[in-house]
Amino acid sequence: MITKEEIAHAYREIQDEICAGLELADGKGKFEEELWSREGGGGGRTRIIQNGNILEKGGVNFSAVEGKLPESIKKSFGVSEDDFFATGVSIVIHPNHPWIPIIHMNIRYFEMVSENAKELSWFGGGIDLTPHYVINEDARFFHQSLKATCDEFKDDFYSKFKKWADDYFFIKHRAETRGVGGIFYDRLNPESTGLGWEEIFEFSKAVGRTFLPIYTEIIERNKNKPYTKAHKQWQYQRRSRYVEFNLVYDAGTKFGLETNGRVESILMSLPPQANWVYDFTPQQGTEEEKTLDLLKKGINWI
Repeated sequence: MITKEEIAHAYREIQDEICAGLELADGKGKFEEELWSREGGGGGRTRIIQNGNILEKGGVNFSAVEGKLPESIKKSFGVSEDDFFATGVSIVIHPNHPWIPIIHMNIRYFEMVSENAKELSWFGGGIDLTPHYVINEDARFFHQSLKATCDEFKDDFYSKFKKWADDYFFIKHRAETRGVGGIFYDRLNPESTGLGWEEIFEFSKAVGRTFLPIYTEIIERNKNKPYTKAHKQWQYQRRSRYVEFNLVYDAGTKFGLETNGRVESILMSLPPQANWVYDFTPQQGTEEEKTLDLLKKGINWI
């Protein structure tokens, strides 16, 4: 069985790789690092990039924390144990260009040890894309890349995890998806997957290493496209939906805040600016209307 130390070490390496690659893709912005400790145990490395050529605000965060679970989290997990360990990498990138999408990725490992020494452990994570303007070719490339990664490990991973993402990244009060989805999974262990711990760990790392080639390709495709003030205003409106999802529904945000996590690191997912326009209705036939029509569950992008 792999150890939690090995998992945390691999996640730190993935954080390093992604930060270096994003700096190269941006050409100007540099990550600033802040090391932090959690009062209950453990800590992490928060890395933030701001005001780059392309990346207006982004975070690539690593954490490895431990301690006692609060009652609210124990209830939501359906467990009675107290002691936990959690490690992972969490990424949100907000570009300054309306034709380049917001992207999110998270890979994580969680374990508890019960009073009878039984270990309760699992991997979770996912990656999803939130375009301000949906570009069909980019959405197809994104999903094809994720399917290729999933298919290396199990034939049904992509179909199961895509549906899970469609259901999870859904803004119920808006009746729309946050973006074009991706994959989302939780509580992966040998019992739930039929794979060994090593294979599940390799899958987790593969998802993490899928992020950089996908996003840098999408940046290159779109960074030189012209845009107008109206495009920027739409970008700010779409960012507002991202904010609504993260503050109302996102389980990671809730877990971080309720386990006394570092607030600045948790809320780095929020954009530097977002606008709420009252009762906005796009004109017929516009790119804005086309995008709203594609924010639905169950679209086959492949």
